[in-house]
Amino acid sequence: MTGSEDKKPDRAVGSIGSAIGHVRDQIRQPLWLLAELTYACPLQCPYCSNPMDFSKIKSELTTEEWLTVFRQAREMGATQLGFSGGEPLMRKDLPVLIREARKMGFYTNLITSGVGMDADKVAEFKEAGLDHIQVSFQASSADLNNLIAGTDAFAHKIEMAKAVKANGYPMVLCFVTHRQNIEQVDEILDLAISLEADYVELATTQYYGWAMHNRDQLMPLKEQLVTAEATAHRYQEEQKGKMKIYYVVPDYYEERPKACMNGWGNVFLTVTPDGTALPCHAARELPGMGLPNVRNMSIDEIWNGSDDFNKYRGFDWMTEPCRSCDEKEKDFGGCRCQAYMLTGDASNTDPVCSKSPNRHLIDEAIEAGREEAAKSKVEQKALVFRNPKNSRIISAR
Repeated sequence: MTGSEDKKPDRAVGSIGSAIGHVRDQIRQPLWLLAELTYACPLQCPYCSNPMDFSKIKSELTTEEWLTVFRQAREMGATQLGFSGGEPLMRKDLPVLIREARKMGFYTNLITSGVGMDADKVAEFKEAGLDHIQVSFQASSADLNNLIAGTDAFAHKIEMAKAVKANGYPMVLCFVTHRQNIEQVDEILDLAISLEADYVELATTQYYGWAMHNRDQLMPLKEQLVTAEATAHRYQEEQKGKMKIYYVVPDYYEERPKACMNGWGNVFLTVTPDGTALPCHAARELPGMGLPNVRNMSIDEIWNGSDDFNKYRGFDWMTEPCRSCDEKEKDFGGCRCQAYMLTGDASNTDPVCSKSPNRHLIDEAIEAGREEAAKSKVEQKALVFRNPKNSRIISAR
């Protein structure tokens, strides 16, 4: 059920409410709202999860429209609100959104590159009631960080991390890892220690959007992962009680898929800059999705009554081997978007699973990355950055 379908004359308004009332008790209500405030961003990361055609999005939600989204989600029980993008700092109304969300009772988290922020803004966000700031880095060294980001940002990120700490926030740093920087894990964690970080996430690249386009160039080698994981575990032991380190093993090197988003339309609700509501942050990739919009439907109608949000809930949609698998309640069949991007059918078992008849697609992707890494710099494909004009081959060290 999409906004356009909602306007069909043969659908009675009351039927939506009846359908929602019937299923409400069977559907877990959203706990986490991710507000992608804008796709605008000063960085040009080649692993960006934003859609590759993001430039087509012209009409962003207004301040009042976002506040309506927050209010409706809060009324349904959502407690966590993440401000994301693009770069959420590009929105001039961010302090207003923070302040009003705090009044509604949300725990708020700003996910930012730090570019466009200064110490005064950090203090302003604190005064407005922001609970948490996560600053992302591209690498541990200025040259590689700036090369991946496509802009001279490293020194500023350092200053912003310090400003976050100075204003009493927990220091949360995020480093997206891939073949170009994964050999810096020790240096990354040394940097985090020097900044007195409280939490560090080593977030292995997930292959959606721009990252999928650049997968061969970003795919880490198995030996790199083994070394990186050992390094992360060593630092975890050394920093126990001081700094928490989260190291996420990439899906492609696992035997079972992760429980993507804790299940389709189960915990997380994403709203994009133009108001499109997503049960999974990459759901735009899937064909045949109407993708309801908050400008046409309430969050309650979208979450409880829309066909898209109900499409992969439960287990009835599953095909074999998922349908008969005794592990389906652990991983829900894996990621629907990944299944579609790799097999062409979103209802297939996530190919990451060793039980999937399509597991060979993952093995082939790993091998393609290895073959690309073995080429000379002259032969390697250039990374396609978020700004395609900046496509180029980069060196890992």
